[in-house]
Amino acid sequence: MKEIGAALKEQRENTGLSLEEVASDLKLRPSQIENIEAGNMDAFKDVFYLKYFIKEYAKYLGLSYDDLIDEFNEYIFDYTSKISLDDIKKAAKKESKKDKKQKRIASPYTIERRKRINFKIGLVIVLSIIALMLSSFIVKTIVDTKNEPIDNVIR
Repeated sequence: MKEIGAALKEQRENTGLSLEEVASDLKLRPSQIENIEAGNMDAFKDVFYLKYFIKEYAKYLGLSYDDLIDEFNEYIFDYTSKISLDDIKKAAKKESKKDKKQKRIASPYTIERRKRINFKIGLVIVLSIIALMLSSFIVKTIVDTKNEPIDNVIR
């Protein structure tokens, strides 16, 4: 990683650019440029962002970014292959504990939703149907009695 940073720094100095100019043009902080040039990978939260920054910085300086990215990928491979299995298991356990404590947000496409009807809403619906049926029965009865001859109603 230090070789990548040294190559970028050397090219920047050869072109006569300051850290501030590069940072301004790439929309990065000067400290990020310094950390890239120093090979300080730990200053970045995510390796993918660091890789992107290196690529953009190399393009900006006119270097072959493919070569630098290949070198970076080799460095990452060597760096991660030195991590012991015990350290990986410990990190996985820590992550699983965090997952249990935190409520996970899942995609709506993967959530299996339960169809539950709220009791109050269900009761209102059932009572509405009963009231509608009762009112229609009363209206029908009234209409039928109006259509009957008067002689039949009196008897």
